[in-house]
Amino acid sequence: MSGIINVKKEAGMTSHDVIFKLRKILGEKKIGHGGTLDPDVTGVLPVAVGKATRLIEYMQEEGKVYEGEITLGYTTTTEDASGDLVERTPIPMSLTEEEIDRAMQCFIGEIRQVPPLYSAVKVKGRKLYEYARAGEVVERPERRVVIHQFERTSPLLFEGDCARFSFRVRCGKGTYVRTLSVDLGARLGFASHMSKLVRTGSAGMVIEDALTIEEVASLFEAGDKSFLQPIEHGIGDLPQVSLGKEEVVEVVHGRFVSLDESADLLAAFADDRLIAILEKREGCYKPRKVFI
Repeated sequence: MSGIINVKKEAGMTSHDVIFKLRKILGEKKIGHGGTLDPDVTGVLPVAVGKATRLIEYMQEEGKVYEGEITLGYTTTTEDASGDLVERTPIPMSLTEEEIDRAMQCFIGEIRQVPPLYSAVKVKGRKLYEYARAGEVVERPERRVVIHQFERTSPLLFEGDCARFSFRVRCGKGTYVRTLSVDLGARLGFASHMSKLVRTGSAGMVIEDALTIEEVASLFEAGDKSFLQPIEHGIGDLPQVSLGKEEVVEVVHGRFVSLDESADLLAAFADDRLIAILEKREGCYKPRKVFI
């Protein structure tokens, strides 16, 4: 069994929980996901099955789309609604939507982030959340991420000393939307946190087509494998190239082929079928992974 499943992850489950359950349902050990989701975050979790697991690294590279809510007025230990309160800053009624929109535009492009203390980023062999739970202080590594789109999608709503609004962000690999929410608040001069989040798109898959684990199980029990999408959907943002019959033979045998292309990596197809991932070496292309 090989293919990609567009799973609609529910709140309260880790990405690993999803994989564990699907292994039991499908009776397949070779399963992996194309991008971790925090337990409280719902939405699209691309899951690779069988030989599609060899494409996970490319699935993870592709951009992701999130929709959520930012609350201005206080921040938390986890930078989302599940954490304990850290700081309060009352929000003045004079704050305008135009100010928020201008601040959001400042995050478009390549930015630097410091990962949340409650995250799975490893420092000296341990995950940051392990340090946090032990009450230990550790320096968090700064990382560069890319934000393609960051916009407010609802009116600004004031509630007591706080204010909140919905947003949409399209971003690259490794982006912490929790941190983006906190950094936006800091730019405006307020404590803030991410109060809601749903991943609506990942690896070319959208939430409208996603299936819950229960729906996948029902289809599988009925002998219906329509939940499996072709492995060709797992190439991420890799540029594509079509191979001729002779080139296919060379690639399948692990030999170099000469192609008029410039990209370092290519997804090679023949008759709409993924043949291999090719990497450029010394002016030619050598197969890195072959799928037939």
